[in-house]
Amino acid sequence: MSKVVCFGELMVRLTAPDRELLVQARGLDLNFGGAEANVAIGLANLGHRAAMITRFPDNGLGEAAIQHLRRYGVDVTGVARTPGRMGLYFIEQGAGIRASSVLYDREDSSFALAGPADFDWDQLLEDADILHVSGVTPALGQRSADAVIAAADAARAKNVRVSFDGNYRSQLWARWDGDPRAILTEVVRRADIMFGNHRDISLLLDHKFSGEGPERRREAAMAAFDAFSNLQTLASTARHIEDGGAHRIAARIDTREGAVQTDEVALADIVDRIGAGDAFAAGVLHGLFSQKDLETTARYGLALTCLKHMLPGDVSLFGQADIDAFLSGERDVRR
Repeated sequence: MSKVVCFGELMVRLTAPDRELLVQARGLDLNFGGAEANVAIGLANLGHRAAMITRFPDNGLGEAAIQHLRRYGVDVTGVARTPGRMGLYFIEQGAGIRASSVLYDREDSSFALAGPADFDWDQLLEDADILHVSGVTPALGQRSADAVIAAADAARAKNVRVSFDGNYRSQLWARWDGDPRAILTEVVRRADIMFGNHRDISLLLDHKFSGEGPERRREAAMAAFDAFSNLQTLASTARHIEDGGAHRIAARIDTREGAVQTDEVALADIVDRIGAGDAFAAGVLHGLFSQKDLETTARYGLALTCLKHMLPGDVSLFGQADIDAFLSGERDVRR
């Protein structure tokens, strides 16, 4: 089993029930979510060793968050209880032509207050095969940005590969005077694997890519490989939204040598889109860890992201048998 270390914030997720607006809701469904923790849980469900590095307050919410990770087999020895509060985010689930909406409340959370000196990365990365981080963490503020870069530097020093998911969050960047292009560029310089598409690369390189579809994605990928010498793999999804409940999705992986892209899958009656990108990342990392070819790896990512759309909550709770059933076209009840 490969070992992945995920670094980021796990928050309380509060969802308005029955696709209501927050102003309508008389109660909220409580769960937990966060990009990096979702990847950790997804990989743990696929049989890999997954560890979470984060900070929680020393209260009942922090304890519940730790139990959430433990429930799914994630190693929490790198989780600390520190001053601050629990980060929150609220979701209004979309319907039809009404898009879903997210509201963040994570100022001065225990995690956001932590800086690079608060983590012993030499110990935390012991026996790790890969460090997974995302663009959400540096968007929280300068301390968090410095912590991500320090984690990536420590990983490279220990010959631990770095996986980065772009996860651009405009609401978070708008709260402070950070420069997302400059900061995210520094993170990607240290990455071996990136999850992102031509829009993410446009942000990093301040360049618009011509063409459409696969040609534009290949042009963007090659520009990223030229700009970032450590980068070897770029994985992305191509999503076409018909309405809130009907999307079409394909998966793609680019390397310096070539690219593969799956056929589209049509998704109807979507239950919950949040966390689908993290499920995709878990599927791709699972394929890479399992030494599958690029086409199989892309199909693993496609399977998990599609399945996640049909599951409420943030996390992918599927195993290899679920991936195999999806890829075989099995849709009937398994008895």
